[in-house]
Amino acid sequence: MEQLHIMHTNDLHSHFENFPRIQRYIADERLQDQILNQETLVFDIGDATDREHPLTEATLGQANIEWMNQIHYDAVTIGNSEGLYYDHQILEHLYDQANFPVVLANLWENNGQLPHFAQAYQMLTTRQGTKIGVIGLTASYKRTYPLVQWDVHPAADVLPSLLTKLRPQVDILILLSHLGLNQDRQLAQTYPELDLIIGAHTHHLLPQGEQQRHTWLAAAGKYGEQVGNIYLDLENHHLQTVRVKTTPVTEINSQPEDQTWILEQQRKGERLLEEQVVATLPVQYERVPAPHSSLDLTFQAMEELTNCQIALLNTGLFLTTLLAGPVTENDLHRQLPHAIHVMKTTLSGQDLWRLAMEVEKNRGFLSNFIQKGMGFRGKFFGDLVWDGLEVDPRTRQVFYQHQPLQPSQKYQIALLDHYLFIPFFPTIEIMGENEIIYPDFLRTIVSKYLQRTFGGGEKRDDKTGK
Repeated sequence: MEQLHIMHTNDLHSHFENFPRIQRYIADERLQDQILNQETLVFDIGDATDREHPLTEATLGQANIEWMNQIHYDAVTIGNSEGLYYDHQILEHLYDQANFPVVLANLWENNGQLPHFAQAYQMLTTRQGTKIGVIGLTASYKRTYPLVQWDVHPAADVLPSLLTKLRPQVDILILLSHLGLNQDRQLAQTYPELDLIIGAHTHHLLPQGEQQRHTWLAAAGKYGEQVGNIYLDLENHHLQTVRVKTTPVTEINSQPEDQTWILEQQRKGERLLEEQVVATLPVQYERVPAPHSSLDLTFQAMEELTNCQIALLNTGLFLTTLLAGPVTENDLHRQLPHAIHVMKTTLSGQDLWRLAMEVEKNRGFLSNFIQKGMGFRGKFFGDLVWDGLEVDPRTRQVFYQHQPLQPSQKYQIALLDHYLFIPFFPTIEIMGENEIIYPDFLRTIVSKYLQRTFGGGEKRDDKTGK
């Protein structure tokens, strides 16, 4: 009887506070497997990096790769935090120093080739000769991947041919899936050739796994709060039994030096960002609406970028105040840590009126709404504020430049792509002509505006990392 122990992580999102215990657990389990003569494999299923953490931001993910190299992963795939949070050229070189393979079958260069850092699958052979095929797939965001010059394909476009090719060659076939639980379940029902789907993306936790027909599903939640374990028993290279469990990091012993290391990663990132002085501000810009507010600075940056005279923002975006004097990339990162982009939307006057009514309808609810995901890294959504547009909620009239909106006239508005992805403003998606502006995050747009307006620093280019 051959025994195989698979450990897996997913959606770590740069939660460095859990990394020491994860690393210690995997090392201890590997040692125990050696004693028991069990084979060990370790996989990561994407979204390992997140630019919310200052060290990831400062190093454009390289600090994460350095840590992952210490884990000695047997294979990883990428998530949208890698695929969409970095410019094309940054992602091209994210894994230059990695000591593990990146399996990724559905993200291609525009010339139809896989990127140089990736391979569609990995073939592994255990000490006893069992052959294991490992495929990687990531969520196919067709709207946004082309904005960073990637050609992404749905799983159904690439998986059948890979299964036809690999299934006859292997004893065990594993999919590293950054697709989400619903799609994992669908794939398990559709493709019984898959023995195991290790999932991610929707942050789902399957503490004891889930069996769909022939295929087992596993997933370890989010943020490194759990480490996944899958135990396979094989007889003559044939899979006999599968057991799945997850181990909470709270059950893994911590060491006194852990907290020192965690704090040092935070401080190291902050120091690197503090070295990048953006501008010198003449006055303090408050986090909330005020005579001098960060909200107004951001409106000006967005409107200048998009050549619009109307803009909309929510106050929950702004986490800190910008003090008078030198402002650094660390200040902007602390204020606007979000993975959110500026978007230029064109609407008819009739549809802009409808959007304004949606804003009014949801205003009270959203003020204290705890917003999670879709790039937002704050807590409360906050108040909605227009620039260049006046709304009279009593009469339901909307004015632009003190004149009522003309129903058939076209208006251009500076928004955020976040508003397209959350469900509160359906008019944006249904009726809007939407141009999402990549690769810069909102804070980078503000940074460049401050440098042009107030001077006093050199801005790193997010396209080159320099």
